[in-house]
Amino acid sequence: MKLIYVVINFLILAGILIFFCRKMVIHLFVDRRNKILRDLDEARRIENSEPPKAPEFVPENLAAPVNDTLSEVTTALAQEKALTEAKIAQVETFGDRECREIYRVQIEKTKRKFFQVMKEQVVEIFSKEPYLSRIRAQEDDQLDEILSVIKLTPGDMAYLKYHDVLYVTLTSAFPLDPALVKKVDEATTKLLNEVHGKTSLWVREDPDLIGGLRLRIGDTVYDYTVAEELYHFEKNISKAPITTDEPSKEVLEEFEQKAANFVPRIHVYQLGRVMQISDGICWMDGLADIMYGEVVEFDCGERGMILDIQPERIGCVVFGEFSNIESGSRVRRVGRIASVPVGDALLGRVVDAIGNPIDGEGYIYATAKRPIECHAPGILDRAPVSKPLHTGIKAIDALVPIGRGQRELIIGDRQTGKTALALDAIINQKGKNTVCIYVAIGQKDTTIAEIKDRLVQYGAMEYTTIVAANASGSAATQYIAPFSGTAMAEYFMYAGRDVLIIYDDLSKHAVAYRELSLLLHRPSGREAYPGDIFYLHSRLLERSAHLSEELGGGSITALPIIETLAGDISAYIPTNVISITDGQIFLEGELFREGQRPAINVGLSVSRVGGSAQTKLMKQMSASLRTKLAQYRELADFTQLGTEIDEDTRRILDAGAHLMEALKQGRFKPLEDWKQALLLFAVSEGYADGVALDDMGKFENGLFPFFEARHGTLVETLKTGKKADTALLDAIKSALEEYRGTLA
Repeated sequence: MKLIYVVINFLILAGILIFFCRKMVIHLFVDRRNKILRDLDEARRIENSEPPKAPEFVPENLAAPVNDTLSEVTTALAQEKALTEAKIAQVETFGDRECREIYRVQIEKTKRKFFQVMKEQVVEIFSKEPYLSRIRAQEDDQLDEILSVIKLTPGDMAYLKYHDVLYVTLTSAFPLDPALVKKVDEATTKLLNEVHGKTSLWVREDPDLIGGLRLRIGDTVYDYTVAEELYHFEKNISKAPITTDEPSKEVLEEFEQKAANFVPRIHVYQLGRVMQISDGICWMDGLADIMYGEVVEFDCGERGMILDIQPERIGCVVFGEFSNIESGSRVRRVGRIASVPVGDALLGRVVDAIGNPIDGEGYIYATAKRPIECHAPGILDRAPVSKPLHTGIKAIDALVPIGRGQRELIIGDRQTGKTALALDAIINQKGKNTVCIYVAIGQKDTTIAEIKDRLVQYGAMEYTTIVAANASGSAATQYIAPFSGTAMAEYFMYAGRDVLIIYDDLSKHAVAYRELSLLLHRPSGREAYPGDIFYLHSRLLERSAHLSEELGGGSITALPIIETLAGDISAYIPTNVISITDGQIFLEGELFREGQRPAINVGLSVSRVGGSAQTKLMKQMSASLRTKLAQYRELADFTQLGTEIDEDTRRILDAGAHLMEALKQGRFKPLEDWKQALLLFAVSEGYADGVALDDMGKFENGLFPFFEARHGTLVETLKTGKKADTALLDAIKSALEEYRGTLA
């Protein structure tokens, strides 16, 4: 019933909105037509009464006629706002966040509608006197300014090597003076004569330009038109956040300010043409000077990124809905490499692969951007990995320690706890001045929402950003997601801060890149993956580093995740990433099914940084741990054959079983470093030998409160992480004996 109630309310809302908007537009056009007729009568009266003055374009005069129209729209927008809020208040099944998101989307739609009405009015204004004469009077000066900056690009020079003629097009909203056309012909002919080329000049009229001139030489456009100014204003106003409770008033004031300060200027950009579009891949011609990774924009407003450059065509992946793009439509070079917003404003937020918020919590006030592709720090820019990054997981911090700036692979079959390890590591960074970036590649929306809820529950979301490229998204967004997350992390690293970034997971990233490569007609290699898949992950993970003190000492610690099939770590993608990273944590399915959590295979897990990423106390306490566990696993496999065992072997097996129980750890329960070291020392030294395996949890839970209550000074010493001397070891053993006595 609630669902039916919601649907009925939304249908009523849509009907009322359509009625009000239709009435508003009709009202605007009728009043606008009457006002234009009055303006024409007034202009004729002035023209007949006194001689006209020299035409001079006065930008301030634009605001007055527009103000009358906008004031009429404000009332309708206010009514629409009140209606929207009233309907949202009736929908009791939505929470506060959903209500805000509904309202935000409705207001953004209103802003776009509002701008469209204003644009139509501006077109009407500029097409009549006295603005028509004022704009046309500036054509000569505009043309001189355009001709002063024209030049041949490297793409034009390359084109002239194979063709004798370079095409030039001069476009205006009105018929041009032949003298202006001759001036353009002479200037472009002179430009081409310098490189022994010829020019072919075309003159066109396009009323959509509203006013001003547009000169195109080859692929390059020199745009001095009102339409171009309106294009940039529309882009800015659509991106602007809603900062007040009266968005209609905010849009009105912004437009009035832009109109009052309106001064056309030259915009230089390059244009190409869409040849073919399918499956999110667009093939284009033109844009000869474009670079790999650069952003382009289509006529429909969608954007894409260049991923393939060939002699006769250019391949581009589309970020948005590619069905909106048509063959033969124009594509514009934006003039920048694909980049994402960065900074503290992204902390606590969920964003998509290009940095747009998708959590319904409003606009992100980011003050900076970084390209998603950057060079990795050089060797001389790096410092040794020597500072530990504690995950709070006993099996990792003791056996495969991770240092700040390290790249440690988490690898294992599906459903063996890989994401759980990563989330525990994020939760353990609370209060340690470490920024966390979680990149979800190909995950379900419900999984991403659950991860966010967990991080919020444990207070970790306030220093974490989630970059989500969900499973329903395109292969292009899944491809760029880890690069976008790394760009966000680099901002903090170069600011001298420590970052932990999780790539969950690079197996799906490789599949997305394979899809893009095959659609771009690149030949497949081993296991149908493109030959540069190794380079792809290499240039991604090499950006994680510990910077030298001269560069601020910041770091990015990467935990990439790879999913294996049936535990096969010798497959193509796993071996690639293993060779790139500084070690791997292998989660074994058999251990997981036996109840070992986390299911870390000690024999196949390794950290190439080793003890350098541990405190001296942990290094001392866990020195013999790996050997004892390896010995236990070997003997445990041997005794499965039913062979009789002696007392020494039984003692080793019993001690190993207690160590394995001590390494078990529940989800979302990270431990401080001193607690891990104390527990492992107690178990490895035999103080838990008399404890039943099922009671090891009680042994651990009582150990830390006992030390904190009765041996506070000893605990403070352990928290320093310094190596324990003989006196300290004796004190620890004495306290453990006392604790064992309390268990009897």
